[in-house]
Amino acid sequence: MHALVQDSDEPKETPPDVYDLYSRGMRLLDSGSPAAAAQLLARAVEAEPHSPSLREALGRALLGARHYAEAAESFQSIIEENPAEDYARFGLGLALSRMGEFEAAVEHLALAAAMRPENRDYASALRHARATLDSRR
Repeated sequence: MHALVQDSDEPKETPPDVYDLYSRGMRLLDSGSPAAAAQLLARAVEAEPHSPSLREALGRALLGARHYAEAAESFQSIIEENPAEDYARFGLGLALSRMGEFEAAVEHLALAAAMRPENRDYASALRHARATLDSRR
């Protein structure tokens, strides 16, 4: 039998507790600190990059922190895996709208609103993006 030998001079890196990072991030987001939430949620996504719920939470925090391009990337990654994810479409549409990309925003917001016609937030964001787009033509 061979004993495992560890070099005691090397610090052991423990993986982050993803649920703790998520919980703390969501509390910060809910309390109005989206930039701080985004930092914690980014660490959670780094540890669990394939989790749509973590990427959605990060996208929400990035939107709140006005990091629109990064939020768009987070939501886009969800849509690439699941095109029928209505909230990711909504988030992507909002991010694109805030970046001034109204044609692309309308496309995603219209899809979100079609998937969930009862959602007033989706319909309102779509109306706003369409009105802005129409006023610029």
